[in-house]
Amino acid sequence: MAARKKKKPATRKKKASPKKKPAAKKKAVKKKSPKQPAPSTSKLEAASDDQVVDELVTEAGRIRKVLLRGERPEIKTPQRSLKNVTLSKEKGYFEIGRKRLVRTLTVNTVRTFAQTLKFMALSKEMVLIDDLASKREVYYQSINWGDARFNDQSESDAVMDDVEAMFSIHAISREQLRFIPEEHGGAVAGNLTVIDRDPETGADVPIDCRSLGSGSYTVPSLVEGHRFETDAKFVLAVETGGMYQRLTHHRWWKATQSVIVNLGGVPSRATRRFLRRLSDEHGLPVFVFTDCDPYGFANIYRTLKVGSGNAAHINKFYCVPRARLIGVTPQDILDYKLPTHPLKDVDVKRAKAALKNDPF
Repeated sequence: MAARKKKKPATRKKKASPKKKPAAKKKAVKKKSPKQPAPSTSKLEAASDDQVVDELVTEAGRIRKVLLRGERPEIKTPQRSLKNVTLSKEKGYFEIGRKRLVRTLTVNTVRTFAQTLKFMALSKEMVLIDDLASKREVYYQSINWGDARFNDQSESDAVMDDVEAMFSIHAISREQLRFIPEEHGGAVAGNLTVIDRDPETGADVPIDCRSLGSGSYTVPSLVEGHRFETDAKFVLAVETGGMYQRLTHHRWWKATQSVIVNLGGVPSRATRRFLRRLSDEHGLPVFVFTDCDPYGFANIYRTLKVGSGNAAHINKFYCVPRARLIGVTPQDILDYKLPTHPLKDVDVKRAKAALKNDPF
C-alpha cells in the first residue's frame, strides 16, 4: 500500500508538467525562427557544376520524351509579378509565390521554345568547359542560331530571365548557368582574406584585403567558389565611392576591426551575393550607410535587404536579411535642425510610391 501511495503523486506530477512546458517552448521557437533561414538559404545555392548540368539535361530530356510521344511539351516558370510576391517577415525578404506561367509548344511559341533550348545547351557547354558569357555575348552568338536568332538585345534578355526563373526552383542562379552581367562588383577593403581559385590549376589564391595599398579588391561576377577568412566584427556597406575612399584612406576598417564594401548605388547581383555569403558564413551583421533620401532608403537599402518584387524568384540568393540601416534619417534632420537640400520632384514621387506600393 505504501508503494502505491508513492507512485500516485509521481504520476500526477508527470501529467501536470507537460501542460506548463509546451507553451513556453513553442513561444521560444517562434521568436527565434526569423533568425534561422539565412544559413539554410546559403546552402541551397551551393549547387555544384555537376548538379547544374544534371538539371539542364533532365529538363531537356523531359521535353524530348514528350515530343517523341507526339505530344506538346510545356515549360513552367514562376510568375514574376508583384501579384505573386509577398514580404516574408520570417525569412526576411520578398518571396515568390506558387503561381506559374505555362508556355505550351505551339506555332506561335515554337521560336521561343527553340531559343530557350539553345540557351540551355549553351549553358551546359560553358559549365563543362568552365567558361562564361555576358548578356551581350549571348545575343551576338545567337546570330548562328538560324531562325532561332534574336532580333534585338531585349528579346535575348527576356529569354535569359525565363531560363533563370526555370532553374531558380532548383536553387540555381543565372551566374551558375554561366551567364554573367556586364556590371562590375563592388570594392572591398578591411579585415578579410578572400580565398579565390586559379582557373588553370585549381589551386587556392588567397587575397588579403588589408594589403592592397591604396587599391581595393573587386568582387567578381561569380563568387560561389570563394571562401572567406576574417576576424571582423561587422561589415559596413556604403553607397558612395567618395565615402568609401575616405574610410579606406584613413584605414577606418583597422580601427574598428571591420570590412568595408562600396555598393556604388544599387548594389550589383555579385555584390549582394558576396555580402550574403560573408554575412551568413561568419555571422556578421551588415550595416548600410546611404544618403538620406528616398532613393537611398527605398531602392538601395531595400534591394540589398529584402530584394525586389520583380526579381522575387532570385531574392533568396541575393538579399541580406541581416542588413541594418545606419546614418542620418529624416527625423534626425528635424530633431537636430540639420542643414539639407530640398527634395526634388522625382524624390517626392519616389517617396510617395514607396509609401503606397512597397510593403517593405
